[in-house]
Amino acid sequence: MCRILCLLLLASSALADEKAGGVTIDKEKKAVIIDCKVAPRKLADPKFKGEVFPVEVIACWAYPKGQKAHETVVTFEVKPSEVHKALESLGLKPGKPVFGDTKEQSTGAEVRIFLEVPGEAGPRKVPIEQILIDTRFNKPMPKVKWRFTGSAMKKPDPEKDVTAYGADLTGTLIAIFPVTDDTVLQTDLTMKAEKFLKMETNTKLLPKEGTPIKLIIEAVK
Repeated sequence: MCRILCLLLLASSALADEKAGGVTIDKEKKAVIIDCKVAPRKLADPKFKGEVFPVEVIACWAYPKGQKAHETVVTFEVKPSEVHKALESLGLKPGKPVFGDTKEQSTGAEVRIFLEVPGEAGPRKVPIEQILIDTRFNKPMPKVKWRFTGSAMKKPDPEKDVTAYGADLTGTLIAIFPVTDDTVLQTDLTMKAEKFLKMETNTKLLPKEGTPIKLIIEAVK
């Protein structure tokens, strides 16, 4: 009986480790699932002058903590480094992010990104490219490669020789363009694409601001 109880406790502990602080690891599906909310597209801050900026990142911390909160699709609360660890637990290896107008491309394990959105027949998993639309041409975001780059390391205090996981300082999890290397995932797009792709959320698919939804990051099998 004691042995059975111990095994049950161990199994319970293992299951508990699969979900912690808003991050769930589904090892069978090789996926990391993050609790999120639909982000506002207009922030009540005088410095933004009521302007709605094109979407340049998929997920970051909410305003005012999130550096890219004015141009994101969803917000979340966990540390980006926790998502990094979760992806590594699936056997995925980080590469390297890029920043700015460079010919280099990001590197790292390829993943797919989805949002689980509510629907009349229940929640459905929608590729992130369908959630975004170029309103000038009424076309969805082109298909891209999403890569687990891991974040650049940064010095929170330039006076001290101490580095930190950059994405934990800015709160950015997924960047579409190399507007930052303080992120956990990037696409294969360069800054040249940023000049031509001006994206907005597809309100026909995305629920209203503040709605709790799931962000799903899946390994490419």
